[in-house]
Amino acid sequence: MPHESLPAYYGLPEHVTFCTRCVMSNQRPCSYPEFRHTKDRRTPTMHVDAEGVCDACRYAETKERIDWDDRERQLRALLDRYRSNDGSYDCLVPGSGGKDSIYAAHLLKTRYGMHPLTCTWPPIMYTDIGRQNYLNWCDIGGFDNVTFKQNGRAMKLLTRLSIENLLHPFQTFILGQKNLAPKLALKFGIPLVFYGENEAEYGNPIADNNQSLRDKSYHTMNDISKLHLAGVPVPELIERYKIPLVDLMTYLPAEHTLYDRQQIDVHYLGYYVKWTPQEAYYYSVEHSGFQANPVRTEGTYSKYNSLDDKIDGFHYYTTYIKFGLGRASYDASQEIRNRHLTREEAVALVRRFDGEFPARYFQEIMDFIGMQPDQFHALCDKFRSPHLWVCEGGDWRLRHPVWQQLTAVDSEQIAESGTNRNAA
Repeated sequence: MPHESLPAYYGLPEHVTFCTRCVMSNQRPCSYPEFRHTKDRRTPTMHVDAEGVCDACRYAETKERIDWDDRERQLRALLDRYRSNDGSYDCLVPGSGGKDSIYAAHLLKTRYGMHPLTCTWPPIMYTDIGRQNYLNWCDIGGFDNVTFKQNGRAMKLLTRLSIENLLHPFQTFILGQKNLAPKLALKFGIPLVFYGENEAEYGNPIADNNQSLRDKSYHTMNDISKLHLAGVPVPELIERYKIPLVDLMTYLPAEHTLYDRQQIDVHYLGYYVKWTPQEAYYYSVEHSGFQANPVRTEGTYSKYNSLDDKIDGFHYYTTYIKFGLGRASYDASQEIRNRHLTREEAVALVRRFDGEFPARYFQEIMDFIGMQPDQFHALCDKFRSPHLWVCEGGDWRLRHPVWQQLTAVDSEQIAESGTNRNAA
C-alpha cells in the first residue's frame, strides 16, 4: 500500500515491492562503490520488473541458458595467457578461508594448473571457527597467503564512526577487503586477480554480469579529497579525528594512474564457472577441512555462511533496520534461485529469523569499539525509515513484511510446517 506522506530514507523507493519468486524487495541496495547509506543520498536498488521478478532471479534464469563448456574454454584461454612457468605467482585470490575463497583458489590451482597467491583482509574480530577455517585454507588447502593486519586503533575508530554516521558496521571492512587484492597485485606484479561470484548474482543490474572483468571504478580513485569514509570526508578524518593519511590509505582504492602504467586484470571466476554456494560448501569441506558453525547463525537458519567475523551479524541486522531485509532474506533468496527452497518455505524462514538480534557477541563488540549498548539501540531507531517501520506500544514492526503477500491461512500453515522442516 502506498504511503505518500511517509518519508523514505536513503532515497529508497517509496512503495515496497517484493519479487514474486524470491523474498527480496526493491529496497535492497546495490553494492555500488559510491553508496554511503546516508539518509539523503539516492540509493541504487534492486530492480523488480513489470512481471514482478527481480534482477537476481532473472539472472538465475540466464545462468541456465549459458553454455558453460564454452565459458570454460574462455577461462582456459585466459589462464594460458598468464600462467607462469618459472615458479612465480600468476594470479591472486582474495578471501578469508570461507567456502567461496577456498573453492576459487583450489579450483585454479588443481584443475587449471595456476600458481595462486592468496591474500586476506582479516575480520574486525575473528570468531574461533573463522580463524580455524582461515588456517585450514592455508595448511590443509595448501596455499601461500599474505594477511594484512590493520592498524587496530584506526579500525576501531572508523568502525564506530561508520555505525554512528551510517549504521553500517561493515563499511570499512568491506572497503578494505575489496581494495586489498588489486593493490597487492600492483605491488607484487601479479597481473591477474580473481574474485568469486559477481554481485549481480544477488541483485545488482544484470548488465554488470555480462563480462568477467570487474569495472575499475570499484578499485581506483581520482581525487582523494572527494572521498568519504565512515560517513566522513577524508580531509575531515585527517583534521578533526587526527587519523594520518597513511592510516586511511589502507581502506581507499589505488590511484587510477597506477593502473594506466601497469596492466592488472580483475575478473570474476563466477563468470566462467557456474557458481552454487552450497556446492562450494561441500567442495571446501572436502578439500580444505572447512567447518560450519555447530549452531545456527543468528538472524538466519544456515550454519556455513559468513562465519569469520563477530561483527558480521550486526551488518545483517542493520540492513534489516535500514532496508527491511535481514540475513534470512538474503540466504533464503539465494537458495530459492538454486532450487533448494520453495518460496513458501523461504517466507516461513524469513518470518521466523529475519531481524533476530545478534546477541552472542554484542557486549564484546560494544566494548571493543567503545560504544554504549544504549547508544547502539538508539541509533537503530534513528535509522529506521518511516516508510518501512511503525512503532506501536513501544515495539517496532515492518509495515510491509513479505508474508503479508500470502493469505492468513497459508501463512499459518507455512509457519507450522515449512519452518520446522528447514530451520533445524
